Amino acid sequence: MTDSSTALGRERAAVAEACRRLGAEGLLIGTAGNVSVRVGERVAITATGAVLAELTADQVTVVDLDGKIVGGTLEPTSELELHLGVYRRHGTGAVVHTHAPMATALSLVLDELPCIHYQLLALGGTVRVAPYATFGTPELAESVLAALEGRSAALMANHGALTHAPTLDKAVEHALLLEWACGVYQHAAALGPPRVLDEQQQLAVIEAAIARNYGTTHSVPPEQEGTR
Repeated sequence: MTDSSTALGRERAAVAEACRRLGAEGLLIGTAGNVSVRVGERVAITATGAVLAELTADQVTVVDLDGKIVGGTLEPTSELELHLGVYRRHGTGAVVHTHAPMATALSLVLDELPCIHYQLLALGGTVRVAPYATFGTPELAESVLAALEGRSAALMANHGALTHAPTLDKAVEHALLLEWACGVYQHAAALGPPRVLDEQQQLAVIEAAIARNYGTTHSVPPEQEGTR
């Protein structure tokens, strides 16, 4: 099938671009990891065996929600069922799975990444670690889907990390945020037990973010322009 017939030409290019960015940031190594985006009943997803930091649009396959190939010439990633499971259960728009070094390191030793910084609230707070299962298996998919309940991110024991979001850009941002938080935790834990934000502190952050429309730019009111 052609890109025009699947209406996912731009999405295939966007997935390839996202992979190249994640590779440049050090979150994707070689062929390890996979990225996808959903448009309606179609999913554009990375092909198995592709070098992700150098990915091109023709190395992105299009499937339907049953996993049937409807666009592209390459077999999709072995984690296809994991991606489709996230779409089915969590109704999201994009999925990013990496073997990022800090996230993978913490998946070896933690049962969860606690909420050590208020920015983790963008992922739902505490990040759970899904129990280990062999890659590409239904057991792994179910383990990760459960860990994602109420969250936008999960660590995968002895494996890596997964994030999802309504858009591909946001799913990539979540992956970068998770890796940053894992690095902060690792550095802090080397010095002593990291302090964790309790429920009251987390709620206060949420209330402040809503009140201040945190995370968006704001124009200076006209009456203040002359005071800058």
